[in-house]
Amino acid sequence: VQLQAFGGGLAQAGGSLRLSCAASGRTIGSYNMGWFRQAPGKEREFVAAIRWGGGSTSYADSVKGRFAISRDNDKNMVYLQMNSLKPEDTAVYYCASDRMRWRSPVVGRLSEYDYWGQGTEVTVSS
Repeated sequence: VQLQAFGGGLAQAGGSLRLSCAASGRTIGSYNMGWFRQAPGKEREFVAAIRWGGGSTSYADSVKGRFAISRDNDKNMVYLQMNSLKPEDTAVYYCASDRMRWRSPVVGRLSEYDYWGQGTEVTVSS
């Protein structure tokens, strides 16, 4: 199973970026998918997750109202739309696949995700 995250880059505070995650080797339609991030010197943290069918989402308080996670199971893709970016959003962003099929509700615990992408770097300047 491979997850490839892309779409990161440099943005100004208040700007937007859209991250994408392409999955191969696993049909993700029966797995919850999540986005996590790791800032320099900090631990990896939960950002957002979406249920296998796309009908339920969960967000970290720090990104609620600014970020939106979505998925296209036909394309085996997951997305993270990031708006109103802040310098504190600067981090490497990772997509990940839940280890359990058909889990409900979605969870944000790192230990519940077994496949991880390589990460895409997001830098937000003030």
